[in-house]
Amino acid sequence: MDSYLLNEIKHISNSMFKKNYFGVFHGSISARDSVNSFIINRKETILDEVSEENFLQLSCSKKKDYRWNEASVDAKIHEQIYNTLPNAKYISYTMPPFSTAYSLKHTAVIPQDYYGHQLFSRVEIYDPKNFNDWAERSTSEITSFFKNSSDKLLLIRGFGLVSYDRDLTEMVKKVAILENSCKLLTLSAVME
Repeated sequence: MDSYLLNEIKHISNSMFKKNYFGVFHGSISARDSVNSFIINRKETILDEVSEENFLQLSCSKKKDYRWNEASVDAKIHEQIYNTLPNAKYISYTMPPFSTAYSLKHTAVIPQDYYGHQLFSRVEIYDPKNFNDWAERSTSEITSFFKNSSDKLLLIRGFGLVSYDRDLTEMVKKVAILENSCKLLTLSAVME
């Protein structure tokens, strides 16, 4: 595995875990390391203080092997995004608490804070409607959203946030700013 990419995502995953963007056994982060492969965390990895053993390399073009059984449950989503969007270099699935909670009662996030407003005028919240078959539909619906949109993040009602970018810092910055905007919107509503 590419040690530079691995060190980058190890460092970022630790920071994101400390911010509560990843749960103890949910969430994923990956990096494309060639045209046809990517590095992703293993299934049930706690994304805090991770090591090389917590990640594996998957091929997008070869027949699925045993590594796919050990990979994060989100690996198919990551693979489809990489196959569909050549500009995707990094992908994460997070469940930031304020953004995810905000998604339960709203159809869009319209940031009222300076940084949120500078980055996002409006973030639509995707409604998966039925969670009973979401696991089967998620890969195609998430990929279809990104293919047909210029947005690089997708807030899904009650599920969390899927994001991608060419730059890891930019991807994480967008997640953090959206989370902070949702936090401020939630806290301001409580104070009214």
